[in-house]
Amino acid sequence: MKVFTGVACHALLVQIGVLGATGPAGRGIAARLASLGYEVLAGSRALERSESAVLALQEKWGNKVKTLFPVDNDSAANCEMVIVATNWEAAVDTTILYSSALAGRTVIAMANGLEKVGQEFRPVIPPEGSLSAAIQAAAPEAKVVAAFQHIPASTFAALDKKMEGDVVVCGDDDDARNVVLDLVASMPDLRGFDAGSLVNAVGIETFAADLLSINLRHKGKGTLRFLGLEGYLPEANR
Repeated sequence: MKVFTGVACHALLVQIGVLGATGPAGRGIAARLASLGYEVLAGSRALERSESAVLALQEKWGNKVKTLFPVDNDSAANCEMVIVATNWEAAVDTTILYSSALAGRTVIAMANGLEKVGQEFRPVIPPEGSLSAAIQAAAPEAKVVAAFQHIPASTFAALDKKMEGDVVVCGDDDDARNVVLDLVASMPDLRGFDAGSLVNAVGIETFAADLLSINLRHKGKGTLRFLGLEGYLPEANR
């Protein structure tokens, strides 16, 4: 199996497409990846919305997002790596719409099915077992990888601040999982951990409800960090 380093990931991935790049998560991860030098196509159902969102990011961050470009979702879905960044309610329908274009591509599922009940968040678990698995079922020829479920959208979007946290990555295709781990490794102060096959996404997604409830109660922006693995290097998991 060929292993790509974070540096090689830049060369390998000419473009990264983001479906739903006008929402909080989509805007945040698109801007963050562009600030790291990736060419990012920020997709939206309506090109005008993408143009407006990218213009706002350019006005705020200038050259930090010079490799961020507005497109429609059709163009974003044809990139080598595609991130489904819509809200969770629209994630499966969006994937179905572009399932043919996504065939053979690495597709990152980053949303969590959640509902707010009172002062708490509760997980919404689809029949497939997880939202990531439902996205895989919606695009059976794609190589779906779950990642970034525990990084707040506002953290991605704050380009003047460093991100800290651990990213749990799982998917059924080994090569796709490794490419996503390399993508995480290219983000300073984030660590990626290989959690195996996509069936494990259920635990990743449901924990997001606990994490959000904790942050809501304590008025914080906490994320996930594993202890006892301080000497961990991404290559050690492969």
